[in-house]
Amino acid sequence: MPLLAACSGFAVGLLGGLIGLGGAEFRLPILVAVFGYALRRAVVLNLIVSFVTVVAGAGMRLASGQAPSLPHDTVAIVVSLIGGGMLGAYLGSGWVARLPDAGLRRAVRGLLLVIGALLLIESVFAWDSPGLPLGLAGRMTFGLVAGGLIGIASALLGVAGGELIIPTLVFAFGADVKSAGTLSLLISIPTLVIGLGCHRAHRIGGSRGDLTRLVVPMAVGSVGGAVAGAALVASVSGPVLKGLLGMILIGSALKLFEAGRATVDR
Repeated sequence: MPLLAACSGFAVGLLGGLIGLGGAEFRLPILVAVFGYALRRAVVLNLIVSFVTVVAGAGMRLASGQAPSLPHDTVAIVVSLIGGGMLGAYLGSGWVARLPDAGLRRAVRGLLLVIGALLLIESVFAWDSPGLPLGLAGRMTFGLVAGGLIGIASALLGVAGGELIIPTLVFAFGADVKSAGTLSLLISIPTLVIGLGCHRAHRIGGSRGDLTRLVVPMAVGSVGGAVAGAALVASVSGPVLKGLLGMILIGSALKLFEAGRATVDR
């Protein structure tokens, strides 16, 4: 398992690095289909790997001088997104603990379909937006609501939420893509911490064996893949890759998470 976990983590990290995401959306189907984890536990394991990957990614970006440029109102917007994300993660983790298996599968399938559709849209349309014509109070309110929804998605899927945070920053608030990528990582960290803490409180999580045999090698592989993907990004067509991965994600969501599917409770 450790070698397979490291290799699958590297593959997902590589794809994520090529398109500017953490790749946790693709890691969740692997945890279910390849490693045979029940969805509820797979979500938490995915969240742990996401946290390690995001912290490493944020550290690498900041160390390489990719600090985001912050317009005068961006700090307030980031604070509202973080606050909403933490609240959403708290609510979402409670739903993971209480939802019946069929309900959890439907929620996960719906969110993966939305993210796959976003990837397809992004592969066709260029990102360029002046932001919503709202005052600071309106932008903060929007950020709080959007952050809450993203936090819920993060807790339900075990993802950092970059595929949702980056379009929000670009389309709603007019951030440039480079800054949005770095801000997305920084915004994700508090949300992931809250999600992990709440899942632990609900006694949902992996065993020590899961951590040593799966989480650590998968996280190391994910970080290595992300570094390799970032180095190769100039030689790959981002839009084409996003479109292909969007279709793969939609297909896996329809196949793996239909209502009534049984998974091994590991």
